[in-house]
Amino acid sequence: MTTTAPKGRLLRGGRAVARAVGVWIAVTGALRLLDVLLPGFRMTHWWQPAICALLLGLLTAVVWPLVMRIAYPLAFVTFGGFGFLLLGAGTLAVFRTVPGVEVAGFRTAVIVTLGMAAVGALVSSLLAVDEDEIFFRRAARRRRRHTPAADAGDQPPGVLFLQIDGLGYDTVRRAVRDGDMPTFAAWLAEDSHALDRWHTDWSSQTGASVCGILHGSNHDILGFRWYEKDRDRVMACAHPADAAEIERRHSDGHGLLAGDGASRGNLFSGDAAHVSLTMSSIPVLVPRKLLRRHRDRLGAGYYAYFANPVNALRTFAVALADVFREISASVRQRRAGVVPRVPRGGWYPLARPGTTVIARDVVVSAILGDMLAGRPVVYADFLGYDEVAHHSGIERFDTLSVLRSIDQQIARLHRASRLAPRRYHVVALSDHGQTQGQAFSQRFGETIEAYVGRLCGGAPSPATASSGKRRQAESWQINAALAEATKSGGPIARRLRARVEDAECAEDRPRTTSGSPGAVTRVAPGVVVVVSGHLAMVSFTEHEGRVELETIEREFPDLLPSLVDHPGVGFLLVRSREFGPVVLGRDGLHRLATGVVIGEDPLLPYGPHAADLIRRVDTFPHCADVMINSRYDPESDQASPFETHVGSHGGLGGPQQRGFVVHPRELEFPGEVVGAEALHRVFRGWLAELGHAPVETPVTEVVS
Repeated sequence: MTTTAPKGRLLRGGRAVARAVGVWIAVTGALRLLDVLLPGFRMTHWWQPAICALLLGLLTAVVWPLVMRIAYPLAFVTFGGFGFLLLGAGTLAVFRTVPGVEVAGFRTAVIVTLGMAAVGALVSSLLAVDEDEIFFRRAARRRRRHTPAADAGDQPPGVLFLQIDGLGYDTVRRAVRDGDMPTFAAWLAEDSHALDRWHTDWSSQTGASVCGILHGSNHDILGFRWYEKDRDRVMACAHPADAAEIERRHSDGHGLLAGDGASRGNLFSGDAAHVSLTMSSIPVLVPRKLLRRHRDRLGAGYYAYFANPVNALRTFAVALADVFREISASVRQRRAGVVPRVPRGGWYPLARPGTTVIARDVVVSAILGDMLAGRPVVYADFLGYDEVAHHSGIERFDTLSVLRSIDQQIARLHRASRLAPRRYHVVALSDHGQTQGQAFSQRFGETIEAYVGRLCGGAPSPATASSGKRRQAESWQINAALAEATKSGGPIARRLRARVEDAECAEDRPRTTSGSPGAVTRVAPGVVVVVSGHLAMVSFTEHEGRVELETIEREFPDLLPSLVDHPGVGFLLVRSREFGPVVLGRDGLHRLATGVVIGEDPLLPYGPHAADLIRRVDTFPHCADVMINSRYDPESDQASPFETHVGSHGGLGGPQQRGFVVHPRELEFPGEVVGAEALHRVFRGWLAELGHAPVETPVTEVVS
């Protein structure tokens, strides 16, 4: 596939008249067929189907966009479905104006409307050589509706930042090699682009990465969700109000998209003037005091896409196909005994197309509109790969199928940039990678929350309800872990137990009983555990501020020794009154303040940047009392996430910490980039190099 934008034709000419006539003839034939097959629908004269087909074509072309403007609030939540109901009412009115046409009622009219849209979409597809022609034909029509600024051609090149969520550097290299990303392969073969990697923060997840990339700061973002002790609240990046609060804390009005930029499908806006499908900017869900002013109305991206009935019907059909694809892939995994795997039933097959099809198509449509409007910077997130990799695996066949579809959309956008009034550079990137492995709960028989709760005196989880303290659990894996922790034990566990014994901690150590659920559920009295992929965070709510190692040893003497010896735990971060931040592993410890390592360095498998990244998190105001990172096995390149996923991320260890950037060679990438804030500075430098003026005026907040 040739992806160099200046080459090749976007559309094959000479087909407009043939297509219009073909659709008209097909719809006429379909009406005649419905006359025979559909009860309650009858045409008594030979000329009626042809006239009705013509009138329905005008109705679809002229009335549908107006209907969508009126019906938008309901069409927004039904992916265009409510618009079909209103269009069905219009169809009923058209039929009743044609003498001799009999329609039983509204239901029949809606069926006819759906049939006409389906026939139109089918004929358009058959008359086009491939889907690309359909895409570019629609793009050309939209271009005619845009009036670019007079000086648009003299402006500096725009930049499209297209994020493939969760796609790691290692996976993208193999995908390019094996033909699963032909667009990237063509760019690299033509030497127009280069592939580089960047190292994520300790919190290798979308919230920290995107906030750092767009706003230049991800300070105090510990995970995709984390607990704030001073407010007794779990912050969740995917919660609209929390996303808006996170953006308020980090935005200075000069984000990467400030000015006239656009944010599509992101968690945060980057101070963009144009947003759609952006979590921090959903007006109906975000409190007014946290909402920033944006030029686009709610769901502008949805409207631009579903204003075309063919788009709505096509998306529905492709989403339905994706449901069956998901069910088929799940069945194949079970029959083949593929491990690791997770349950993929329930509502998930119906929910998956929301990211793999619907959101993808809407985001692509919005980006196309941004290019036609000549907006300087666009940042968009394609979530489909990340979603499927969580449930299927990072390189399973159905995951790579989703990746190929994203690659195809990126190629179309790159070629469609020829229609824009200004030149565009395309930069593809990821916010993090994913590390694969069997989930902690599947491998050891209980969740990390239940395990920590039990060690802290909480009620046993259902799987271990009949077991007393330190007794055998139903799962043999748990039994092995507990036996190892309580009997043989590693050197660090033995040293921790010795410290407890030296302190002569009484069996009836002080323990509060006030841990009833408040804003956050406790796993034990006064103990909160929050999980974010490969990271688990333990907080002791009966103590203000950071609880020190010595206090934890006194009040919960079994906790730290059992955790460091657990085969699913890689290392812990705790703060010592004597030594400051300390990383504990099974066979050694690392004092971050001095760099002293005793025994085997627990951070050795996690790369040369691990100590600096963890030291930074230790300074965060809401850093948990105990930070737990899952164990990464370099031999198998796997780790067991604390959430029930196959591919996962959120901590350190393996591919999850290696993102990628595919960029034009004329935009220089520094040798090594560590952290999302550093990547923001790289992108900011590119914009300055291209001639984009810095934004002077901060975005004004809406105040109540």
